[in-house]
Amino acid sequence: MTLSGPRQTQLRVAGAPISWGVCEVPGWGFQLPAERVMAEMERLGLSATEFGPDGFLPEEPEARKTFLATYALQAVGGFVPVVLHDSASDPMGEIDAFIDACLATGAGVVVLAAATGVDGYDARPTLDDLQWKTLLTNLDRLADHAAERGVMAVIHPHIGTLVETAEDVQRVVEGSHIGLCIDTGHLTAAGADPVAITLANLERVKHVHLKDVDSARAARVVAKEITFSDAVAGGMWQVLGEGDVDIRAMIEALEGAGYDGWYVLEQDVMFKDGEPEGEGPIVNVRASLDYVKAVLA
Repeated sequence: MTLSGPRQTQLRVAGAPISWGVCEVPGWGFQLPAERVMAEMERLGLSATEFGPDGFLPEEPEARKTFLATYALQAVGGFVPVVLHDSASDPMGEIDAFIDACLATGAGVVVLAAATGVDGYDARPTLDDLQWKTLLTNLDRLADHAAERGVMAVIHPHIGTLVETAEDVQRVVEGSHIGLCIDTGHLTAAGADPVAITLANLERVKHVHLKDVDSARAARVVAKEITFSDAVAGGMWQVLGEGDVDIRAMIEALEGAGYDGWYVLEQDVMFKDGEPEGEGPIVNVRASLDYVKAVLA
């Protein structure tokens, strides 16, 4: 495959535009321009980034590659919410277009999320057995197709998608062979233990999003007392090491098992009131990066 993650510790931590409030959800909040986000990643010493949502980076593959190179950033790949459970909808065309962008920029990870088909992450339906079968079949189709084209597809458990809880992850593990993207924050927010899931499925963990969370606020989302978007705006996601996820245990478990893929730093933020004042999100990303460096050292 094109890229499974560099082995050198200093090169294995990547940024994500969502930490700067850049998100695919319509009406999410003020969207910082790519020039600022990439320049701040470079200033922090990050060597790589996920793509961010459609329209954030230049669409034309060579232009995207040139743009990232301006900031000395390698492309990792990115997050692709796609409908997988509807037998009348074939996701292959959308994923092929994303793989084209990966191949053109040297990226190698297609991070799938099992989208509900409705914008946002505030609600999700319950699937019947036939819909689950369609979803699992599509996961394997996409994983196999991605591998044939030289990249890697993984499934990302995510609040408000159809693969969210520990039970959902177990159904994926038992019913498909696709690799996992462990998102420490989303799993914890859904009431799961990301370290336990990782230790039980070490051979399936191929990509990692490091995210910390205020579990009390996340529990209110799960209980449907507040929406996901309101919880994000209220600070549900935390600087790494300051929330309720045992990030150190997660990294130590992975390193002990020989994991050599990417650690992508994520702290989803939302700027409802316009451009952030002062230094902005770089302050929190710097703190998270320092924490991970200390653990990896």
